[in-house]
Amino acid sequence: MLLVRSARSADHAAFTALAASTGAGFTSLAVTPDALAEKLVKSEKSFAGDFPDRSDAAYQLMLEDTDTGTVLGTAAVKAAVGIKKPYFDFKIMTFAQSSTEAKRRFDMEAMMLVNDFAGCTEVGSLFVSDAARGRGAGRLMAQSRYLLMGADRSRFGERVVAELRGVVDEKGDSVFFNHVTRPFFRMTFDEADRMSAATDNQFILDLMPTHPIYLDHLPPGVREVMGKTHPHGVNAKKLLEWEGYEYHRYVDIFDGGPLMDCAINRIRTLSQSRVLKIGAADGDPVEAMVSTDRMDDFRLTRCRVQLGAQTVQLDDDARRVLDLNDGDTARIWVNS
Repeated sequence: MLLVRSARSADHAAFTALAASTGAGFTSLAVTPDALAEKLVKSEKSFAGDFPDRSDAAYQLMLEDTDTGTVLGTAAVKAAVGIKKPYFDFKIMTFAQSSTEAKRRFDMEAMMLVNDFAGCTEVGSLFVSDAARGRGAGRLMAQSRYLLMGADRSRFGERVVAELRGVVDEKGDSVFFNHVTRPFFRMTFDEADRMSAATDNQFILDLMPTHPIYLDHLPPGVREVMGKTHPHGVNAKKLLEWEGYEYHRYVDIFDGGPLMDCAINRIRTLSQSRVLKIGAADGDPVEAMVSTDRMDDFRLTRCRVQLGAQTVQLDDDARRVLDLNDGDTARIWVNS
């Protein structure tokens, strides 16, 4: 059985192995083993409620095969980005150009460095190993983040943002980075990627221009990839759109990948979920995601359940992996 659970410091070896297999462009995990260990400690403190300021909190989730104990994937939720560490991206804007004397009127597009998502919750760092593919693991991990938010809405922002990986070639090179960002940074994509993950991003503010970058000055090949996701991220984008996310012309400053956002109360998984008590029920069996609906020792799995008006009946395996008993509260999302 696949179980999504809160991460622990003991997951460090598995977390390091997952990070090493992500490849170029996976900024959030492009850090040292020591930094990954710090993420796990921070996550434990976040789940325990040790951060009064939600901008300090980040929740790391692990996907475990309960039959083997193997960790097969990970995902994260940052409670409030862009406050203590700027959350920079490019906003593509349209400027009207007009001259009566020249008898010309046309629009030009340009992008500017912004921190417009300050205070929003971010979902990201979703990665599953090859061993988990074909089992619905990616979708399970993705939706688990929204049921986590439902466990305590006060810990999260009013909007949720997701950053999708942009287009990079088989060598890990980004045509967007090479033509837009590299001239200002004078470093490689990998160096900038790692520095962004490991620092407070002051170097971006120091080196990136504050003036607009006009898209007409960029080669067609660069403009074509802006706002486009990596082929491996197409399904992730479709799932975000299914949840209610929209693209509002924000792109990542490194690879030009799209940023999408949604009001938290419009996210489909969360808005369609129900809170029920564990107990006897006589409804027809249905496929559902079931979470413990508590931040402390958060757990979630997918299983067959029977629903009543106020109760949900689980089989013994689901009760065991979720550590739920009669009378306990669970949050349910029924597959639809």
